[in-house]
Amino acid sequence: MLKTEIFEQLKKAMKEKDVLAKGVLTLVKSALDLAEKEKGEPLTQAEEIAIINREVKQTNQALEGAQNANRADLIEKEEAKLVLLKSFLPKQLTEAEIAEKLEAAGVTKGMNMGDAMKIAKPLLNGQAEGAVISKVVKSLI
Repeated sequence: MLKTEIFEQLKKAMKEKDVLAKGVLTLVKSALDLAEKEKGEPLTQAEEIAIINREVKQTNQALEGAQNANRADLIEKEEAKLVLLKSFLPKQLTEAEIAEKLEAAGVTKGMNMGDAMKIAKPLLNGQAEGAVISKVVKSLI
């Protein structure tokens, strides 16, 4: 489970006094703990990946804001956070690999976008960002 891996890395970051890693890992661990508490049982790997994807999306938004404000210090910090967060996600697929998987799953021309995304999201869980999946689905339908 990702939660134990995150906890181990958090302990390591604390020992090494890595402030950035400690902050990011504490944030992710608390998000996982909260979701687990709300659910009342341990999270599945797919649920853990969804939480980490949410953190990646928020970090991307913060990075975009830092870039718009020309804040080099924040840009560097957000990029480091992204690298750390993405290390917990499965290998990201290319657009060609995504298209291949979607076609094999039955996503075809003329299909409704909502129906296609209902097939794509569970199929590609954590293997690609939602925006990339959406782009590929649009090109297929």
